[in-house]
Amino acid sequence: MIEAAQFVEAARERGFDWYAGVPCSFLTPFINYVLQDESLHYVSAANEGDAVALIAGVALGGGKTRRGIAMMQNSGLGNAVSPLTSLTWTFRLPQLLIVTWRGQPGVHDEPQHALMGPITPQMLETMDIPWELFPTEADQIGPALDRATEYMDRTGRPYALVMQKGSVAPYELKKTGLSGVRANAHPASVQRFDGERVTRHDALQKVIANTPKDSTVVLASTGFCGRELYAIDDRENQLYLVGSMGCVTPMALGLALSRPDLTVIALDGDGAALMRMGAFATLGAYGPPNLVHLLLDNGAHESTGGQATVSREVDFASIASACGYALALDGDDIGVIDRLFEAKDVDGVRFARLSIRTGTPGDLPRPKITPEDVRARLQQHLGDR
Repeated sequence: MIEAAQFVEAARERGFDWYAGVPCSFLTPFINYVLQDESLHYVSAANEGDAVALIAGVALGGGKTRRGIAMMQNSGLGNAVSPLTSLTWTFRLPQLLIVTWRGQPGVHDEPQHALMGPITPQMLETMDIPWELFPTEADQIGPALDRATEYMDRTGRPYALVMQKGSVAPYELKKTGLSGVRANAHPASVQRFDGERVTRHDALQKVIANTPKDSTVVLASTGFCGRELYAIDDRENQLYLVGSMGCVTPMALGLALSRPDLTVIALDGDGAALMRMGAFATLGAYGPPNLVHLLLDNGAHESTGGQATVSREVDFASIASACGYALALDGDDIGVIDRLFEAKDVDGVRFARLSIRTGTPGDLPRPKITPEDVRARLQQHLGDR
């Protein structure tokens, strides 16, 4: 058994100062220690996949100089499969995973862990994530972290430490609140603007006009959003998600929090937003003023044939307001985008939902640049600033 401080401080020496996750009783002393240290950054994620995507955003903005850890119970691996297989692996965005081993064979546990426990190692191996047991002796900590960082730096991919019960000595929670969370005493009033609905192409051209390359980063959701943005203008400050549906917002949050010198724009879609709506609460709580969330809502899963979503029954702007966003705009007037970018005197994340028409150019290309090259190009662009 080790002390939480022994691991956290050894990790800090190796550049790990960003943490995100969902609690597990095995992680309690570990999280409690991180929470009491104001110099460390901890984000309480709505689910484990969001935690992985958020730390991927930290890695995107920091390269090898800024490292992050995603923490979760092994039951949460199911929530994290999508970003672990189509975001961190695909774009080569490394992070350290601390996964607890509930239901470990031979250790009595609750019935809900009876299946996940035995298959946890196979799940990690199937996702091409090397793993080892979380250290339980002080002299094991440094070598374990060195193996993890060497692999992460060499491959650009995650490495996992699997924590058994009783690995970390108890550590009392000394503060009950969360650092970095905005007070939401007065939710933003939703501002609505009527007009004539435009196409996604029109909306993306307006986004490009408002996002200068030298000071902004545009992260586009999977599907036609990213493909059409690429087709209009493939710029160095853009990244196109090619999977991990719904993860653009937590990824943008991680980038915006770790890089306050940038304005980060998350281009979202209605289907993607519906898939991970818990991210609204996380962005509302932690979202900084340099984060902009634009949801282009056409009411359809257009890239898979145009099947309808339930977005027409959802008031996204009111949800954003209730979750603590500092600005909430809604409408079908393309001027909403200009208002979104012009509102810079707000203390928190800005949101706009723009209702758009369905329809996509028939010859819409797929990006010819690989996800790995898009990531490397963006990181080089940020390094040149």
